[in-house]
Formats: sequence, structure tokens, C-alpha cells
Amino acid sequence: MPKLKTHSGSKKRFNLTKTGKVKRAKAYKSHILTKKDTKRGRRLRAGGYADVTNEATIRKMIPYK
Repeated sequence: MPKLKTHSGSKKRFNLTKTGKVKRAKAYKSHILTKKDTKRGRRLRAGGYADVTNEATIRKMIPYK
């Protein structure tokens, strides 16, 4: 069976948990943080999980993680 290429963007954005869920970071945390409320910034720090509908697609993009 041929080797699969890992999607470069996906390997930087997603991780798999031991239970098989896809872990991701929250969006809107990269810049212009002075305009955003500090409470909002704290909420964005916490990670989240990818939606179940997208999980299969993401797993194909990161086959060796």
C-alpha cells in the first residue's frame, strides 16, 4: 500500500486525543487582541474539539498522527 502525504496545514492545526477525538484551537486569537474583551481572550485560549461531521475528513488529512 502506498504511503499517504500529510496535509501541512492540518498537521499544524489538529491533534488526536487518546480516545480518538480531534482536538483544535479556537479561532480569532491571532491578532487585534486589544479590541477584544479580555474575558473573550481567556475563553479563546481554551481548546475545543472538531465537529463530528468534519472528523473523518480531518483524519484523512493527518493519517500518521
